[in-house]
Amino acid sequence: MKKIAIFVSGNGTNCENLIRHFLSSETARVEIVISNRADAFALTRAGNLGVESAVIGKADFAKPDNVLPLLKKHGIDYIVLAGFLLMVPDYLINEYDGRILNIHPSLLPKYGGRGMYGHHVHEAVKAAGETETGITIHRVSNVCDGGEIVAQFKVSLTAADEVSDIEAKIHELEMKHFPEVVEKEIGLI
Repeated sequence: MKKIAIFVSGNGTNCENLIRHFLSSETARVEIVISNRADAFALTRAGNLGVESAVIGKADFAKPDNVLPLLKKHGIDYIVLAGFLLMVPDYLINEYDGRILNIHPSLLPKYGGRGMYGHHVHEAVKAAGETETGITIHRVSNVCDGGEIVAQFKVSLTAADEVSDIEAKIHELEMKHFPEVVEKEIGLI
């Protein structure tokens, strides 16, 4: 049984989608959800689905002794970032080399990097008059949004699409594709 840790910072729709996807799996499960914010609604979503959670603040997250023992205690094989807004420290990238995946709400390398998350990305896409956008699932490296791209999924945009429309289209792509890509990447398909 492969064990997954999901790192979150916010609402947690992708987190919940991943947990639900792996509930019936005989080969993998979400073992723990870790957030850098105590008020992240993702923690409530995890609890409602019977998944343990933990809060590790930003300063504590930077220290290996606060994170690695928890991951080892739970036998974590893979880490999935689902709306996690901190840079992953080098010690985690080294420990889980090639086994940390992130989802980003644009077609990287466009609209990536520090400060480019959620509505900031959608606003930039709208302001640029893009005719398509999408999601990128990539391996995490020590460069913000710079890791190897695993999969990208596109959606067309029109000039009439508002930021909220772009967000809804991205959310639909995330719900449809993220769990399957994670499953494939950890070798279960």
